Amino acid sequence: MHALDAHEIYRFFHIGDDETAALRGVSFHVGASEIVALVGPSGSGKSTLLACVTGLDEPDGGHVEVAGVRLTRRPEAYRSRVRAASFGILPQSGNLFGHLTVAQNLRLQMLLAKKPDDQRIAGLLDSVGLSHRARAFPTELSGGETARAGLAVALAADPPVLIADEPTAEVDRDTESRLIAHFEARRDAGLATLLATHSRALARRADRIVRLKDGRIDRG
Repeated sequence: MHALDAHEIYRFFHIGDDETAALRGVSFHVGASEIVALVGPSGSGKSTLLACVTGLDEPDGGHVEVAGVRLTRRPEAYRSRVRAASFGILPQSGNLFGHLTVAQNLRLQMLLAKKPDDQRIAGLLDSVGLSHRARAFPTELSGGETARAGLAVALAADPPVLIADEPTAEVDRDTESRLIAHFEARRDAGLATLLATHSRALARRADRIVRLKDGRIDRG
């Protein structure tokens, strides 16, 4: 049993009479103790696929399983419970609440997963180099600090599967190295990570690369 399985995922978008096939029969898996890099040109379907595998969007065909538990075509309340228990999600932007401090953002994520732990909050902030910014609000952070704070939030509940969409897109080399170290530490701890990325440095550290092109897996 894999940490994450996607089976023949299809997703279509409609604007008027026009139909766009964003995903066309995508199948892949992520094992425990594995980093999988999802790569491909902009518009290839990476972000759409991440939304489908986390249950934030419903595919039009196919299904997703998390540790053998079916996520697709289940009530939203059920998907939310599975998502809170199974996933840490690092989007390109937007996983920090502006009215909460960095530490409060982490605590909220832990409360959603029913795992409040002040000692873990302190440890996570220290590990991403943000102990001194615990009481800062998101608008007070630099770009690199925002990326690191976002990762800390995604890791707050120690999720079995981390999903990250372009986690190193707008950070400097030092911050990228810090983030990669966290992904590799998860692998060493037996946890799964799925990354959508354009970064060659990040893709090189993955155990496997899944290439998307025009909504399909590119096997060329």
